[in-house]
Amino acid sequence: MITTAGLDEPKVKTTLDRLYAKAKGDRFVFARALPFVLLARLRGQALAEAVTPYLDNAYIPVSRDAGRFLYLTSHVIGARVAVEFGTSFGISAVFLACAMRDLGGRFIGSEMVPAKLAAARRNLEDAGLSAVAEIKEGDALKTFADIPAPIDLVLLDGWKDHYLPMLRLLTPKLRRGSIVCADNIHTFPKDLAPYVAHVRDPNNGFRSMTLPLGSGLEYSIWEG
Repeated sequence: MITTAGLDEPKVKTTLDRLYAKAKGDRFVFARALPFVLLARLRGQALAEAVTPYLDNAYIPVSRDAGRFLYLTSHVIGARVAVEFGTSFGISAVFLACAMRDLGGRFIGSEMVPAKLAAARRNLEDAGLSAVAEIKEGDALKTFADIPAPIDLVLLDGWKDHYLPMLRLLTPKLRRGSIVCADNIHTFPKDLAPYVAHVRDPNNGFRSMTLPLGSGLEYSIWEG
């Protein structure tokens, strides 16, 4: 019987409760960043380049339901390696690293902002999960290139214009039945349209649909 018992472990639960409480302040951060998002779109500028300096304090978490879903999915498929593009302060990392601890696996995240990287590492330590978790610093398109196969589960939650390049980088490392989840499908429909089209084209080896979790979670199964 699969349960979410690991998430009820005191260190894990306390850390998640603390981080979600702090993440409520994101609405003020996003309000300040919105003009720069609109300006970037008008200029045809990459969102990551334009907005990163204004989101250094944004937690940008997956919803609790999405986090629990990732945790349960890891158990269902018996994942041993979970990879995340865009770790931020580490909320989704806690869900995935907790599952990896349960399953005897490991979590690998990525983060470009030094302050967020340091905070995410501390948060994983506070949750008692640092022994099974690693967060790579820098551009994940470079730092993830040497991750060995197989990868069992991928969460894409960084800059949206990087989702498709990241998927293409990691696809050769997936095993048949691996799961790829991409967050914020409803929030950035235009930016993520090429990604969604790719995973919904059976010729590319995926079967995919958007789940009503958080702001839309694209759930894709790699069939090879």
